[in-house]
Amino acid sequence: MIKRLFNSSINSITAAAILVAFFSLISRFLGIFRDRILAGQFGAGDTLDIYYAAFRVPDLIFNLLILGALSAGFIPIFTSLIKSPLERIRSLFGDENKEAWELTSNVLNILGLGLIVLCGLGVVFAPQFMRLVTPGFSQEKMALTVDLSRIMFLSPIFLGISSVFGGVLQSFRRFFVYSLSPIFYNIGIIAGALFLVPLWGAYGLAWGVVLGAFAHMLVQAPALFQLGFKYSFKINLRSPKILKIWLMMVPRTMSLAISQFNLLVITVIASTLPSGSLSVFNLANNLQSFPVGIFGISFAIAAFPAMSAVAFNKEHLVKDLSLTVRQILFFIIPSSIILLALRAQIIRVILGTGQFDWQDTILTINALGFFCLSLFAQSLTPLLTRAFYARHDSRTPFLIGLATALVNIFLSIWLSARLGVAGLALAFSVSSIMNLILLWLWLKLEIGGIDEAKIFISTVKFSLAALIAGLVVQGVKIIIGDNIDMTRLWGVLTQGLIAGLLGLAVYLLVCLILKSEELFAFWSSLKRRWPFKKVGAATDQGEARGI
Repeated sequence: MIKRLFNSSINSITAAAILVAFFSLISRFLGIFRDRILAGQFGAGDTLDIYYAAFRVPDLIFNLLILGALSAGFIPIFTSLIKSPLERIRSLFGDENKEAWELTSNVLNILGLGLIVLCGLGVVFAPQFMRLVTPGFSQEKMALTVDLSRIMFLSPIFLGISSVFGGVLQSFRRFFVYSLSPIFYNIGIIAGALFLVPLWGAYGLAWGVVLGAFAHMLVQAPALFQLGFKYSFKINLRSPKILKIWLMMVPRTMSLAISQFNLLVITVIASTLPSGSLSVFNLANNLQSFPVGIFGISFAIAAFPAMSAVAFNKEHLVKDLSLTVRQILFFIIPSSIILLALRAQIIRVILGTGQFDWQDTILTINALGFFCLSLFAQSLTPLLTRAFYARHDSRTPFLIGLATALVNIFLSIWLSARLGVAGLALAFSVSSIMNLILLWLWLKLEIGGIDEAKIFISTVKFSLAALIAGLVVQGVKIIIGDNIDMTRLWGVLTQGLIAGLLGLAVYLLVCLILKSEELFAFWSSLKRRWPFKKVGAATDQGEARGI
């Protein structure tokens, strides 16, 4: 059973997304546990501000060179080199997928050496970077931020190698092992907070990040070699495929640079706000990214290989997009309403312990409320950007990202002066919605209609069901709140849990009454693959094509 899980290939977008979402759910729960530990130990104050600020530049390197950028170029090229079953039979007397493995080794060698040099420079120039990123920090806070960032510069090296592994596993549809890596990453950070912080103080947080990055890489390695990968230390910078990957990466890297610049601007602004503002923003952002990661990112990851295969067949691409958009909205619309209605209960249960006081709670509630406004946009944007990447177009998302980034920066400066840290969250939401609108319109110009009529009808059903569910949640909150001790953790947990479950049940019931196609498709997909059935390409290509 375990061996089959590790080795099975999943060819259905829905099934792959469910699997990725399931493990993303586990990873996000671990992330919540991590944040609870951090909030309880340090509160929204100087230490957490230092931790998040120190994380920013190493995370910048990872996001620019690896996350998304490498996949945007590597996965389409690598997928084109994977041999079909018939081609494998013909190559019985040769090395199977030899060209694909040579490309993988070449990418690993180039990326690994490049990251070692780049991270080494980061260690040397960390004081200069931190003075730019956190101009509002005191000298003492600045010194500790520099020390922690130097330790964390090890993590992009491990994560870079791991991301190449992950790109290969995604291309072979080995989503099970790929989905385990973020779980191990969070386990490493939690281990640092629980076991290393008591020994080394704030330095334990930094070493926990490094430990998590190493675990992220290590868990994927066996599956890579099981697929037949043979490592070779060869570097060929002039390889046509490397050049093609590079050309596809450059616009994507520039696009990500805009996103990362946004985060840097937010960090700079937050460092000038009252102590704890940077912590509040990151804690609220982590909470709102929970549904985005589970539904938006999971479906986008699962859909990308299928979209890459039909990228220039407009009919099939539109079917894949329409199906995936509707499936994402089916989950994210009720998630937004329930999260908005229960954000106070969620924050008190998850973060309200130890040093995290009521004032920290109020600030986080306000920020999370503004984040909820754009959950639908944040969840759909990864899918639409991957549609452009599948069509070998990284320039368009970059141009759109540039425009919305400027809006975000302007709004962040303007709104933070009026609303404090909550203004940063509102600016983020407004720019996210603008980004989605522009991506949608541009993609529509390229491929024609994206089945908007069907998406609109489904969205109306989801929205109506979610609004009714939200009213039920509010009513149940009041009833339970009047009959339970709300000064105790168990009382807040009981109120939020019962209200949330009843709201979810009402949402599903209304969708059932409205005969939501997406509800039936989701349920059918679960039944066909339970428990852990392998999905055959021959029997499931219809769904993979969005039928």
